[in-house]
Amino acid sequence: MKHAALAFTVACGLVTTGAMAADYKPIIIPAEFSTTINNPLFNLPVGKLMVYEAKTDEGLERVEIRIRQETRKIMGVETVVYNDRVFVDNQLVEETNDYLAQHKDGSVWYFGEVVDNYKDGKFLDHKGGWIAGENGALPGVWIKGKQVVGDSYRMEYYKGQAEDMAEVKETGLTVKVAAGTFENCVKVYEWTPLDADSKEDKYYCPGAGGQALSVHLVENNRVELVKVASD
Repeated sequence: MKHAALAFTVACGLVTTGAMAADYKPIIIPAEFSTTINNPLFNLPVGKLMVYEAKTDEGLERVEIRIRQETRKIMGVETVVYNDRVFVDNQLVEETNDYLAQHKDGSVWYFGEVVDNYKDGKFLDHKGGWIAGENGALPGVWIKGKQVVGDSYRMEYYKGQAEDMAEVKETGLTVKVAAGTFENCVKVYEWTPLDADSKEDKYYCPGAGGQALSVHLVENNRVELVKVASD
């Protein structure tokens, strides 16, 4: 995928361009992070519920995201549990606990995920999971505190298994989805050098306090926000 050669060095939450993937060495200072995630584009209070739907070749996909009460400490950082369940025609196919924390500069960092994969309603495996600080895995930025068009950054780094990248493409957009019309949205392009077909435009909106729309650029699927509420 494009920009696959980019890499970054991170210090105190700031991202700068490096020469190779080997140069990616984020310095994590736990005292600079918080479980209070209030980035306007990614606001995650405990109890928040976001529901998404998409029409796919496999059937109707529904994604339910809840912000759990519990936390988990990773690399000395207390993280929020972002529970993500994916259903296809009402059958659970994946459940993921993502671990997030907000840096003092407003950027939300991604510290790993535990994945449960299912097939025909039965547990299959944990493929796709990683935890920062274990087996060479490193945290990355889920979304920046300040949106600057052209800014690229690593979202995660687990060599050969989790190497998602992101680039801010546009700001000040209006996005209309089933849950409503949102303004001042930001379009973020996400890709990975591990899969040439994994290319998505994701739209984060202040009114939704999270992702309102995701468009897969190869499969042309649209995952739309249909509900946002608090439990």
